[in-house]
Amino acid sequence: MLWEAVSAVHDLGRLYDLTTILLRYGFAGFVRRMGLAHAFEQAGRVLHWKGVEELVQLDTPQRLRRALEEMGPTFIKLGQILATRVDLFPPDWIAEFEKLQDDVPPLPFEQIRPQLEEDLGAPVDTVFAKFDTEALAAASLAQVHRAWLFSGEEVIVKIRRPGVVELVEADLRLLSRLARIAESEVKELRRYRPLEIMHQFTVSLRREMDFENECRNAERMARNFAGNPWIVIPKVYWEWSCERLNVQEYIDGIPGRKLQMAEAAGLNRKILARRGADAVLKMILIDGFFHADPHPGNIIFLAGNRLAFIDFGMVGRLSEARRYQIVDMLAAVIDRDARTAVNVLLDWAGDVHVDMEALLIDVDVFIDTYHGLPLKQLKIANILTDLTNLMRDYHLVLPADLALLFKALLTLDGMGRQVDPDFDLIIAATPHVRRALFGRYRPDILLKRGWRTASDVMDIIAALPYDMRRLIKAIRTGSLRFNVDVNQLDYFGWIIDRAASRLTVGMVTSSLIIGSSIVMTVPGGPTLWGLPMLGVLGFAGAGIGGVWLLISIWRGGHLRQGGETEE
Repeated sequence: MLWEAVSAVHDLGRLYDLTTILLRYGFAGFVRRMGLAHAFEQAGRVLHWKGVEELVQLDTPQRLRRALEEMGPTFIKLGQILATRVDLFPPDWIAEFEKLQDDVPPLPFEQIRPQLEEDLGAPVDTVFAKFDTEALAAASLAQVHRAWLFSGEEVIVKIRRPGVVELVEADLRLLSRLARIAESEVKELRRYRPLEIMHQFTVSLRREMDFENECRNAERMARNFAGNPWIVIPKVYWEWSCERLNVQEYIDGIPGRKLQMAEAAGLNRKILARRGADAVLKMILIDGFFHADPHPGNIIFLAGNRLAFIDFGMVGRLSEARRYQIVDMLAAVIDRDARTAVNVLLDWAGDVHVDMEALLIDVDVFIDTYHGLPLKQLKIANILTDLTNLMRDYHLVLPADLALLFKALLTLDGMGRQVDPDFDLIIAATPHVRRALFGRYRPDILLKRGWRTASDVMDIIAALPYDMRRLIKAIRTGSLRFNVDVNQLDYFGWIIDRAASRLTVGMVTSSLIIGSSIVMTVPGGPTLWGLPMLGVLGFAGAGIGGVWLLISIWRGGHLRQGGETEE
């Protein structure tokens, strides 16, 4: 496992830094289970650092949050992704992940000027009439400056930090190795699907570092709201935007956190809450493309009770089939159809084995809890929390797109209640759900679905003679093969490989002992400490091999004992 984790030698220094932080925050058990402890025993010096007394007072979620913040941008973003996995983590963990602050001191402008001018293709003062060298905001991946074009338009210039990609890619390589180890070695982590979460995280983070992708997201969102006078999406200036640079319209308004300023400006908080909720619900249920983090920092209030959405680095996407599943789930709750609700949950969770009867009973209880209640007594946060608790009990894991959706709905509900204490997301969602439900059966949609189904059937029928001919030929020639995917087969192969390695080392060690014994009886040749040199070297090599073999056997037995304890 150790060599699996440190195979990239150039990442070893970064791995040492991360391990040191984990040890400092009390995660020595995790480090040991990952097979890293023996390589980093020197990190024990952190036990003498200041602040240990304070760390002892923190619970595990708090210590993990502090460790992630100290480990840098990749791990802050990882924590923010984990904050969307309400299906995997209990509320106290989610609350800590949500506190992760991606707020770092900005770099001096002269340090980023060369990269900025390289991306602009010209000196800064030839592109902008005025450029504020003091950063408006700064985060671990980028910092934002204010500028004015020669046309008089005010813009924000979002600049990716130099060198951040190399650091992030090194962290991603290490995390991918650790995810593979965790999936195969640590039983209690396996149900969290670390490889799946790591894939989701890698894709999300690489998209977020690509500012062209953020610009495309903003333009797509602007097209979706082109006919809505109440929602504003910043304009993108493509002539200066690229992978490392995002130049877009500056939105001058009241930040979503400053509600008292909004009231003082004469804005109606109830209207703002309703229009914000309508916008996000349209994104989710109608467009299938939504802002994944609609918190107050990403919303700006404008005159006329309008709202602007900013920062489209993290967005969610819902396929048509997924939106149908959401509507089916809502309809099942309304109709008290527990079996349909269970089928949808299993579709979301994928290939899992559960006690169907017990799950049906619990889902029926869940539906009965909320069935028949007046809309004003239904709280989306309570519903989603109970549903995700139910899924955790049965080890059902949400797909990544729905994890983002649940998180967005919870964020929207919290944001709406801050703006308007009487806000009710269920009431706000009802017309959108009804529209989505009826939209499934519009004549044009039914015709499109029927045509697609008929086309698929015709393709299958057309290919049937060819497929049958290949099957019969394979049977006749004896070349018919079946591919069987056995769970943990890679792990089994690793066990066999380790056993073969031990056997080989044992045989070489035995050969060295026998050969060295023979050499010791032969007179002549070079000597060391009065003994034949080749014999001494042979015994030394045999001793090293024997020690390695004993340690390997002890560690293997220790890990096996730990696995039996877990079971």
